[in-house]
Amino acid sequence: MDTLKLQTFNLKNKSAFFRFSRRLICLLFLSVSAFVILQHTSVQSQTKSRTLSPVPFRLGERLTYNISFEKFNNAAYAEIYVVSRGKLGDKDAVELRSKLKTIDFVSAAFYLLDETRTTFASAETGLPLYVKKVSNVGILPKETINNYMIVPTANYDLLTLIYQARNAGGTGNFLLQEDDRNYSVSLLNTGSETIKTDAGEFDTTISTAQSQFFTDKGITDLRINFSVDTSHLPVLIRFKTAKGDFRAEIASIQVIEGETAAEPTPTPVQIPRPQPTPKPIPTPTPYIENAPLLPELPFKLGETLDYQVSTNGKFLGIVTLQAKERKQFLGQDSLLLTATVTETQPGQQVLNLNDSITAQVSPDSLAPQQINLKFSNLFSSYNQTVQFDQKAGTATFGGKLHPEIPVGTHSVLSLAYAIRAFNLKPSKDLTNPVNDTRVAVFLGADANVFILRPSTADIINLKGEKVAAQLISVTTGNPQIDTLNLRLWLSLDEKRIPLRFALGSYQADLVAEKQIPPK
Repeated sequence: MDTLKLQTFNLKNKSAFFRFSRRLICLLFLSVSAFVILQHTSVQSQTKSRTLSPVPFRLGERLTYNISFEKFNNAAYAEIYVVSRGKLGDKDAVELRSKLKTIDFVSAAFYLLDETRTTFASAETGLPLYVKKVSNVGILPKETINNYMIVPTANYDLLTLIYQARNAGGTGNFLLQEDDRNYSVSLLNTGSETIKTDAGEFDTTISTAQSQFFTDKGITDLRINFSVDTSHLPVLIRFKTAKGDFRAEIASIQVIEGETAAEPTPTPVQIPRPQPTPKPIPTPTPYIENAPLLPELPFKLGETLDYQVSTNGKFLGIVTLQAKERKQFLGQDSLLLTATVTETQPGQQVLNLNDSITAQVSPDSLAPQQINLKFSNLFSSYNQTVQFDQKAGTATFGGKLHPEIPVGTHSVLSLAYAIRAFNLKPSKDLTNPVNDTRVAVFLGADANVFILRPSTADIINLKGEKVAAQLISVTTGNPQIDTLNLRLWLSLDEKRIPLRFALGSYQADLVAEKQIPPK
């Protein structure tokens, strides 16, 4: 088969707007799979019409969304895009793309998502011909392909489903295939509403969506507002999950026209244009050191926690954790977190006075900028400094640039603080721990996916008193560490303070909490 060429459009920068199931939101906003051109398959360019009847694929139409989660206004960004039309094999096809990515604190604390999808749909029926999905949240990208070129499907994927729902005016019953399972999706008109967004004001109808697919994903009360015009744009999407409520508003509507044949036009008369008055450049706001942290974070600047470390009941020393100061680090706003050995028991060789781990992190997302491990004696071989570039998804240590790491990858110390902000609700069904939280953590020389499994309230003996706490079991993916059964217990109040850490025979118990103002 001859290699086919696909005509594409250049994408502009996306509008900024954006873990229990990593694909939870993406499955709603049609967000899985590749921007990479399909190997050995692409679409031959043809003359383009703006709308392909009878399905509403408007060539060049790109919709972007602002996604909010609870109190976080810019939690994620998403888009859907009708890229091109042409031949896929012998079939008339339309190329559709979508993308979703969570950002900032929501990415670090709740949902780590970076997923895309490319679907080639039949221009005649609107059904998918070829679907490629890519998830970039693991150590390596995970790719899933469904090819319906030989054996056609009668089911929509999520991306084609949204266009068919638009074509039907937001009502009807549809067949959906996702994750190798078939579902029925029902949309029912339940009212009308006027919606104001960054893209304008819209008169809309409200469609309530019901499907076992959404129930399986923990999604409830899913409502979509479609505009009442002929485009039936999905203007607003709202739904609830166990971790909170989501709201996606349309932020921009773009239609990028295809190429057209040039026609002779008269030479325009040049009319002088008035020059705009130069606008004064505002003076940058001066940086203020030690500004308060976000109120959403469960700890404050200066918080200092002392832990008594022991093994088999034998006292080893004191380790102090501190959110020490907020200052600029390498030109970035940065929060300094420290874990320092402040007291030792003579005769033991595990803890050495002033051994420390320091981490520079983003004050908002707690994503690490740098971590420095400084040990002496037995553990000096673990000394290391790692610098993180969260935008590029890379880490530099030992003078070398580490290849790609997942965006939002934590260090061990930043995770100890970020875990306090995670929504760690135990699963109601103990045989189906769907509320496990996964987070990428840089450990040693690579990123590992830690699995955090929350349990119900537990009673521990702390400083001679019985205290209620939530047990979190941690799986690191490192067999040597996982055989030691890493666990921690978080307080049940709003501070979510780690009351105890346990690893093998070693245990660290909270013995003091104080506030030391930063200098």
